[in-house]
Order: sequence, then structure tokens, then C-alpha cells
Amino acid sequence: MSEPAVADSGEIQDPLVPDWDRIELPNTWADEINFKTWTNVGRLFRSLFKKGNGRIELPVEFPDSLMDKGELPKYLQQEFHGIPNGNFSNNITRGYISAFDGTMLGKMKPVRKEIASWFSSATRVLDIGCAGGQMAAVVKKQGIEDVWGVDPSPYLLKHGAKANPDVKFVQGLAEDLKFADKRFDGITASFLFHEIPPKYIDRALSECHRVLDEGGLLAICEPSSIQFKGGWWQMFKGYGFTGLYFKWLANHVYEPFVPAWHKQDIATLLQRHGFEVLINRRGMPEHTVLAKKLTS
Repeated sequence: MSEPAVADSGEIQDPLVPDWDRIELPNTWADEINFKTWTNVGRLFRSLFKKGNGRIELPVEFPDSLMDKGELPKYLQQEFHGIPNGNFSNNITRGYISAFDGTMLGKMKPVRKEIASWFSSATRVLDIGCAGGQMAAVVKKQGIEDVWGVDPSPYLLKHGAKANPDVKFVQGLAEDLKFADKRFDGITASFLFHEIPPKYIDRALSECHRVLDEGGLLAICEPSSIQFKGGWWQMFKGYGFTGLYFKWLANHVYEPFVPAWHKQDIATLLQRHGFEVLINRRGMPEHTVLAKKLTS
């Protein structure tokens, strides 16, 4: 473990940053797939082709300092996107991280760069739901010294820490951030809120407001409703074969909380939590929002 840092904004210490290089995470069934002996192969195909998300199997225990099954909300204990054992495996999470940008046809790379540019005046940025750290890494390249990433999956965090050693990765929940009040002047959340039940969205936004300094910025990027609600012909007319692909992807990847997210009036939601919306741009396939914490 690295030594805890003291948050500038108060006496509450920052979470301990694990030494991810030395932490050995236990294999899950998804890591034991062996095509030579067909071990767990049948289970793999059931996981890939079933309707909806299955439940994940967590190891009996994790290394000290990491959250166990009893501390993870039930909504996190599902196979997001139909990925075998969800975000809890050594091998498949690595593949998910490397394949994400390809699945999104490279469209997220310029979006990340634009979002990072919004934080040119920031010095302390937190990326919640950071996964493998792609967004946090781009923010760090912006020249921001103090960049943190938070995610509930230690498997994603371990890969992220290996790829981005200058970012501080800690396990945690968006709805229960273990940081002091006003600790950061910027927060990013990329492809996070559409995977959270509505009551947890409210909690997470309350936490964002709490840990942001006065005038701090919150940047959100989520899947656009366009590819979920647009018809096939409408998508082809507007976006060509790319539109058809993202329409197919929206239908193919099971996202149980997406409809609830797309019913939200984002501007009203953020205003209710003490934010002023500066940018609210619905593109395809992404919807980006920039909001500022209102001064007391």
C-alpha cells in the first residue's frame, strides 16, 4: 500500500492507493475456460447468448483492503453487457478494455480529448466509474497532476493501474465516495450513469456535488438516446451504415437501466443536485454534458 495522502480540503485522508502490481486477484470461472478440455466452455456460451444479464460469481474472499461480495450493491453483481462474469475476471476484463474503442468504432477517442480540454484549469480531477482508466489517462495527459480513478471492479483497476501508473486508482462506489468535501475541482463520469438504478444516480450526483469544490466542473458522457429510440430507416438516413451498426449494438447489448436514464431530463436532474448545465449535447453515439457546481 502507498501512504495515504491528506486531502487539501480537510482532515479526512484520501483512500489508500493499493500497490496493484503486488495484489494477486483470484481467478473466477471466466478465467478457467480451457478450450482444449472444454472446461466451462458450455457455461461461456450460455453467458454469451442468453437473454439479459446473468449474475456474477465472486471469489470467496479478496485480498485485504478490497471490497467483498457483501459490500457490493446487487446491481453491480450482474454480467454487464453480457460479458461472462461481468467486470470480475482477470482475463476477460483485459479484453473488454482493449476492445471497447474498437466496438465504438474509435468515436470515443476524440470525445475523451474534448472532455479533457474542459479541465484545462483544473488541478484535482476524479474519474468515477473509471474502468480501465482510458478517460483518466487522457485527463492526466492534459497536464493535471492529481488524477484519481474510482471503480468497483478490482480487476479493471489492476489493468488500469498497470497501463497508467501516474493515475491513482482506488476501489469504490460512485454513490459513496471516500473523499473529503470539496476535494476535487473536476469530476468525469464516462458511460457510468446508464448502468446505475435511478436511486443510486441521485446518491452519486449528491456525492459528486459534495466532493467538488465551489465552481468545480462535472463532465458526463453517456450513450445517446438516438440509437436506442431511432428507427432503422431513420438511423440509416441520418448516419448511414454507422447508424445501423449503433442501432444494432443498442439492441444487442442488454442494458437494464438505460430506459430509466433516457427518461431523465438531464438539465433538471443536475439542477436539482446543485449544478448549472453549461453544455448539453446529444450526438450519436454519445451524449456529453458539462455542468458547474453552483456556489453556495
